[in-house]
Amino acid sequence: MLNGKSVLITGGTGSFGHHFVDYVLAHYEPKKIIIYSRDEYKQFIMSNEYKKYSDILRFFIGDVRDVERLKIALHGVDYVIHAAALKQVPACEYNPNEAIKTNINGAMNVIDACLEKGVKKVVALSTDKAVNPINLYGGTKLVSDKLFCAANAYSGNDGCTFSVVRYGNVAGSRGSVIPFFQNLIDKGEKELPITDLRMTRFWISLEQGVELVIKALNEAKGGETFISKIPSFKITDLAEAMCPGCKTKEVGIREGEKLHEIMVTREDSLHTYEYDKHFIVYPHYDWWGKTNLIPGGKLVEQGFEYSSGTNTEWLTIEDLRNRLKIDLDKH
Repeated sequence: MLNGKSVLITGGTGSFGHHFVDYVLAHYEPKKIIIYSRDEYKQFIMSNEYKKYSDILRFFIGDVRDVERLKIALHGVDYVIHAAALKQVPACEYNPNEAIKTNINGAMNVIDACLEKGVKKVVALSTDKAVNPINLYGGTKLVSDKLFCAANAYSGNDGCTFSVVRYGNVAGSRGSVIPFFQNLIDKGEKELPITDLRMTRFWISLEQGVELVIKALNEAKGGETFISKIPSFKITDLAEAMCPGCKTKEVGIREGEKLHEIMVTREDSLHTYEYDKHFIVYPHYDWWGKTNLIPGGKLVEQGFEYSSGTNTEWLTIEDLRNRLKIDLDKH
């Protein structure tokens, strides 16, 4: 699918961008991969890491807030992965205007530029925080998701297709709980702070996230939200897996934080189909036809909710130790 094609990744110097580039180079022979981001130092570091692929990788300094720069970068591009966003919940709460400019206006700019430049497919990365949002970050990503799904009405049957991939905190990614715990353990701490002892999360590796994006690129007909079927874990079990015998201290849930990650709401169950390894929430628009359903799925029961707290698959402490060794060694 990606052989001989040009792909652009917004926010491509992040954890996802690195793994996406690795995956594509290992499985395909792309014509060009463009890393579009605003941090020249991260681009410098990344370009050195991939020196032997300098004939394939291109690095564009640019911001998704700048639609004209996006249009220049998108010249001749076939596929776009939109990973750029302001993601830190406290930073978005303190700087709401900046979050809106990047996460909402930036999404509109990506859509407009892709439509104008004739891009074939766009996959936008979302988050569990966009589901029933309780903080500004989640609110901006909900709007972004709606924009990408609705954009299919403007591209027409033969134009660009836009879809969304939704997952929670990736294991070991920057800002997630694993590196936070590890930093404390490295400093010799024997007590780990936990915001709420009842808290649960989904476990998804970067490789699984990339594979879901590839699936969306392959299968999306426009407007779908793809969600991986993945196991849950208890935060207390993660602490024990990382620091056997350590004490834990409940410090209180943080502003904008949820007890459990929710990927599919009860309201979305009316339009959600279950597949072997993932769910798809289909759009609910007058212009979207049932003929666009991807074969092999089954409509979930009305009232179904996909939550880390009520999941049917759970990781034990030993499972977590094994995954920490396997998945995090790849980071």
